[in-house]
Amino acid sequence: MEAEGLDWLLVPLHQLVSWGAAGAMVFGGVVPYIPQYRDIRRTQNAEGFSTYVCLVLLVANILRILFWFGRHFESPLLWQSIVMILTMLLMLKLCTEVRVTNELNVKRRFFAAADTQDEAIKPPPRRSYLDFDPRHFWHWSSFGDYVQCVVAFTGVAGYITYLSIDSALFVETLGFLAVLTEAMLGVPQLYRNYRHQSTEGMSIKMVFMWTSGDAFKTAYFLLNGAPLQFSVCGLLQTPVCSLERAHKPRKG
Repeated sequence: MEAEGLDWLLVPLHQLVSWGAAGAMVFGGVVPYIPQYRDIRRTQNAEGFSTYVCLVLLVANILRILFWFGRHFESPLLWQSIVMILTMLLMLKLCTEVRVTNELNVKRRFFAAADTQDEAIKPPPRRSYLDFDPRHFWHWSSFGDYVQCVVAFTGVAGYITYLSIDSALFVETLGFLAVLTEAMLGVPQLYRNYRHQSTEGMSIKMVFMWTSGDAFKTAYFLLNGAPLQFSVCGLLQTPVCSLERAHKPRKG
């Protein structure tokens, strides 16, 4: 009887907590990148941040959105993917602008062939339409080239999904590909730190927020009955980010 009398308080409180958790899921994933974004703008140096982190998250979240068309999951998780894609594009835009500014004499590289004034004066060497040289991939000189690459990937993956959407095996595999890709988000940064033997330029706050955020996401997935793929992602992603936090090689 007493519990029933408290329903007027418990029900709205439960709803408020649910809304708060959903909001944290949608926007919480972008919070770790705020200190890194501010550091890059302040120092005008993007060398400490691996833009392959952006590539991993763009691929993972595009695949996750496509997975939603085959198996609807909670709306907050869908909106989280959309917000994360926009955030990664902003990070790429800043990193590209800073890198190009600091590399004035470096030859420009493009995802797709384009004519410029300089090329009109001096004929460029013959090359293929798409610059998929492994040495230059994801290291282009214009933000527009990254956008073209993302759009091209989305178009191809979307078309394949459209043709195979009725296959339960394909849909479930797509979901696992999405979350396993996302689980590896810390690997590019870990490799970059190891190769340079330095963590200079990398925001430690970002890595700490990665770890705590992944723990929160895993709990959210389990409590809200999200598809199995999401829980697997959280369980794999947390130790990877913890390793990234612990790995502090000496400065070269």
